[in-house]
Amino acid sequence: MVKDDIIDIVYKKVGFTHSEAVAAVELIFEAVKERLMAGEDVNIVGFGKFCLRDKKERVGRNPKTGQEFKITSRRVLTFKPSKNLKEIVNNK
Repeated sequence: MVKDDIIDIVYKKVGFTHSEAVAAVELIFEAVKERLMAGEDVNIVGFGKFCLRDKKERVGRNPKTGQEFKITSRRVLTFKPSKNLKEIVNNK
């Protein structure tokens, strides 16, 4: 599924015009991005939670040569599905 598929679903099920459906989906994605950029978690009840985690700097190793190198600290985005979503996916 891609963003256009989501737009089509909103267009068909909600009754928006196509341009209104595009605007609604874009608005939702922008709101999620803004909250994540502000360092907040995004929790969608019944679906899951998007979280930002800080990973510390660490030493990595090239598996082919064994040479060590520094992996810089960074933020990573994680998704934790809700209990409902897990049950739906596992039972169907």
